[in-house]
Amino acid sequence: MTQPPSGVTAESGRNSRSTDDRHRQGLPSCCRFFEQANEAILLTDAEHRILGMNRAFGDFIGRAAEHVVGELLTDYLQSPTALWHDEYDDRFRVQAECCHASGERRPALLSVSRLRDAAGGIDHYIIVVTDLAALVDTGKASSASREVFFDALTGLPNLQLVTQLIQDAMQHAVRTGGELAVCSLDLDHFKAINDRLGEAAGNLLLSAFAQRISHLLGGDEVLARIGGDEFVLVLHRRAESDFLDRLQRAIRQPMLVGDQSVRVSASLGVTHYPGDAADGDVLLRHATQAMYRAKQRGRDTYHCFDPELDQALQVRQERRRRFAAAIAGDELCLYYQPQVDMASGNVVGVEALIRWQHPDEGLLSPAAFLPDIAGNTLEVDLGEWVLAQAMCQLQAWCEAGITLPVSVNIAPSHLLQADFPERLAVMLEANPMVPAHLLKLEVLETAAMHDIETAMAVIRRCQTLGLRVAIDDFGTGFSSLTYLRQLPVDLIKIDKSFVRDMLSDPDDMAIVESIIYMANRFERAMLAEGVESLEHARALTKVGCRLAQGFGIARPMPAAQVPDWLAEWPSRQEWRALQQPHPTPGPGPR
Repeated sequence: MTQPPSGVTAESGRNSRSTDDRHRQGLPSCCRFFEQANEAILLTDAEHRILGMNRAFGDFIGRAAEHVVGELLTDYLQSPTALWHDEYDDRFRVQAECCHASGERRPALLSVSRLRDAAGGIDHYIIVVTDLAALVDTGKASSASREVFFDALTGLPNLQLVTQLIQDAMQHAVRTGGELAVCSLDLDHFKAINDRLGEAAGNLLLSAFAQRISHLLGGDEVLARIGGDEFVLVLHRRAESDFLDRLQRAIRQPMLVGDQSVRVSASLGVTHYPGDAADGDVLLRHATQAMYRAKQRGRDTYHCFDPELDQALQVRQERRRRFAAAIAGDELCLYYQPQVDMASGNVVGVEALIRWQHPDEGLLSPAAFLPDIAGNTLEVDLGEWVLAQAMCQLQAWCEAGITLPVSVNIAPSHLLQADFPERLAVMLEANPMVPAHLLKLEVLETAAMHDIETAMAVIRRCQTLGLRVAIDDFGTGFSSLTYLRQLPVDLIKIDKSFVRDMLSDPDDMAIVESIIYMANRFERAMLAEGVESLEHARALTKVGCRLAQGFGIARPMPAAQVPDWLAEWPSRQEWRALQQPHPTPGPGPR
């Protein structure tokens, strides 16, 4: 048996020193501050005989030091499993129950550190005891039991306990000015493994996984199982990349489950306090969000929660919520930009463009809100609203004797819905005065390239209803010319980014000329966007593009202003000068 430090005997009461002197002298001189600590702390020898303790431990067990020093630790703290496994590292945590002097049995968590002598043998144990009943406000501490705080399968702290431990660790970080890491771990494809091996083997795998991770942790670090194959790590420090890499390498090592060797991987999400200045349960949620992001990135990796990015996502969510209210609250409106045939001077249609008449911010252009709803179901809701409004406007113009095709932009998520053509058919039936060919759909080139087969099928079904279809922003997709021949479109719109600088940038002019050449070869009508001046118009007609829209012709306007513009347009003498035969005109709208 290792001899206790000087001043302490194996039996209480034999030393002539006072009890307080004895239990203080039992602690190494470097640890005298234990007496002032709020945590319950004690020192044992290699055989687990109590050599010293502080007042907090005496309060926890309801006994004075004179009755405890020299006794075996297991007389006061008992565990359902052996307290001292040889395979434990020199710092570990283990659950236990306290035998209080009143007869109560109180749940406890022991953070144990082994102290070794010069030869490497175990010399002492320093143990910090956490009163679990005090961590959870149950009303009566005596009603708390081990089952309330620990997972039955692995013996690890459960969700209820780890949430409280996170909160406690946050308070410690505040007091010490330190940091805290909360990590969410989830085994990859565990359901498939569980289905293949069976539930019993799956449970063995989870237990082995818990044991492996526990051995990588220090005495003040916590591993918890919060359900299924989900685990949580709580570290009183930053989770640096080298630690996370080492953790994942350890997880990848094969584990023996029965007579089978099983390999697993895990996705990890990490957040750090106080960088992520949230409450304990929110920290855990943020770590879980980061874990799901790791799974989206391909699994078997880790992802760190970014508070600034999360704030940006929350702002976007609020903007989406507000935009949904704008759709429902009739705050949106359509503006219309004319499209003309520069060779004949005829107005060939208008493009419907969304605007938001915001009650506080005034009239907003699409650039102010469309990026917030990109890829969201609100794109479909907006598309349905625009189509319905465009159909109503077409009907109103038809009743007023104005026959003017309207082009409507369709988002990729809207176009590629399986029932999109059927919903269009219902709208057409609801507006019998509107000939189907007056409604034109403009599809982003990138949408068509995203799923070319589905896009072609949907476009053909729309054309069977009598609608015309255009490819918008042509030239911006990487596969433009490859798919030009396959896409069954009626019109190609040359993107304004090429038209705008074609007069000063030879490369943009070359792109415009190439698009026009290919469109003519495949007998597709073409329309140039971004025509801002007569010089643009002359250059385009010279290379064979007749149709155009842009600020040089007209800015987008409310529907009520369109009739006046139509009446004024023929008097634009500068544009009438363009109305002369050209030797190689491009085909008109089909």
